[in-house]
Amino acid sequence: MKNEVIKLVSAAVAKRGLKIPEKDLEKFLGVPPNPELGDFSFACFFLAGKFKEMPNETSVKLREVMEKLKGFDNFEDVQAVNGYLNFFIDRKALVVNVIREVVAKGHDYGKIDFGKGQKYLIEHTSINPNASPHVGRVRNALIGDSLVKIFNFLGYKTEVHYYVNDVSKQIAMLALANADKLKFQQMLKRYALIANKVKKSKKLEKKVFGLLEDFESQDKEIMAKFKKITDTCVKGQEKILAQLGIKYDFFDYESNYILGGKETLELLRKSGKIFKDEDGREILDLKGTPIEGQMKTPVLVLTRSDGTGLYQNRDIAYTIEKMKKSDKNLIVLGEDQKLYFQQIREALKILGYKSPEVVHYSYVLISNAKGKSKKMSTRKGDVVLLEDFLDDAIEKAKKEIKKRKTKGDANKVGIGAVKYTILKNANNKEIKFNLDEALSFEGDTGPYLLYSYARANSILKKIKKSFKGDLDMKKIGELHEKEIELSKKISEFPETILKSFKDLNPSYIANYSYQLAQTFNEFYHTCPVINADHKENQEFRIVLVMAFKQTLANSLGLLGIEPIDEM
Repeated sequence: MKNEVIKLVSAAVAKRGLKIPEKDLEKFLGVPPNPELGDFSFACFFLAGKFKEMPNETSVKLREVMEKLKGFDNFEDVQAVNGYLNFFIDRKALVVNVIREVVAKGHDYGKIDFGKGQKYLIEHTSINPNASPHVGRVRNALIGDSLVKIFNFLGYKTEVHYYVNDVSKQIAMLALANADKLKFQQMLKRYALIANKVKKSKKLEKKVFGLLEDFESQDKEIMAKFKKITDTCVKGQEKILAQLGIKYDFFDYESNYILGGKETLELLRKSGKIFKDEDGREILDLKGTPIEGQMKTPVLVLTRSDGTGLYQNRDIAYTIEKMKKSDKNLIVLGEDQKLYFQQIREALKILGYKSPEVVHYSYVLISNAKGKSKKMSTRKGDVVLLEDFLDDAIEKAKKEIKKRKTKGDANKVGIGAVKYTILKNANNKEIKFNLDEALSFEGDTGPYLLYSYARANSILKKIKKSFKGDLDMKKIGELHEKEIELSKKISEFPETILKSFKDLNPSYIANYSYQLAQTFNEFYHTCPVINADHKENQEFRIVLVMAFKQTLANSLGLLGIEPIDEM
């Protein structure tokens, strides 16, 4: 209904001779603190300045114009009070129109062709191919995957990329440790062991850099060794992430950008902003850029002292290629990458290129029964592996289902619990993950949402007659407040998707899903459906349950959570 208010205001403003974009009018729309003042309130002070009149005069004149416009009958009343327009929704019209729309559109409810087929390139996950991923890494993949689903829902044609860091110190260390002969499950232990040795030995570190130099010089034996390790890790990581339903369109390898990195370095040299330090490294001077002040010395190191290129050099070349492929670009990065991304952004500016949009996220800490939590480190081998964590979640879900003597797919419950717990938190909020709390069937959890969906499905299974949502407004009696609240919450779904899209934050949809489930359960406990007092009430409530079930399914789908029919 928020959109209906803005459309009506916009039309009235246009009738009075002003053309103001709807997005500019949205800033002045709010919800009154007291329901007696209406469902929505529009402040006319900005428009009064444009019309060169007092705010109260503007509100009265706009109210007079609105009476003659299409859409005015969606409201019980519109009042002009002290420079505000207060909108009172026609409850019955809202409920009927929302239900009709949901039932008619089904899986497409909430869809807006915002993207109109534009290409949107998203790079996410991009875990170093040196070991099995730990739980902390999954947040990148889940945020990225949810955003991909949101973009697709809004009419974009998405392309998902995974950047494979196959020319790194980490891979070189594994090559030194002959990890090309290992299975994926053995990589982490070997990596932690060699990383610890290299940290303590300058001689070993020199060998590692020598291997990187050999790779860059295209030594076939070394390249084959690196490739074997990388392929083993990428396939293993891909298999684990597939358990979460996450897929990628392209795996882009850093090694393919060695030449591009050299060409990029040459262009940066021509900018006159490159200098060599006392160790012979080539460094990009970033003085005078927005990051000055964030670093003691605002620079970006581009080569080692032996002249071999660094990751950032090739990353610049890779990013340029991505920017050429698509007008809409996004990358998902941890909060520890904020400064690095700003450095890359400034390097791209020097070369005359834009940079992708970026989503930064905070850490996931695993919390134990005593409430203690810690950050994970692959180098130290001090991690909770994602594969083990998912297995544990599914096993705990089985026990919970058995204890409750209920039905349910433990795989969907366990994975849904993990996804929801991570995605319900704003991107910039640190997560202290407690698996037992995440698997609770009560409160703000994934299982609670799945149970709410299953409850709605159970109600509808008991109904023998089919309904299409073609409600007759005249036959519907006085509405219960809980029926109105559920309808209003359902109507907020399209707006919630747009908010998540604009802020690149799936947590809005996750939190909406919980609020929707809560509102449904309050309705369910207050308003009998199958045992309703009158036939008209029963039919209306059945269709309302249908609308709820579809909306929750659509909302969960954008989080990558699969609904369950029985629990």
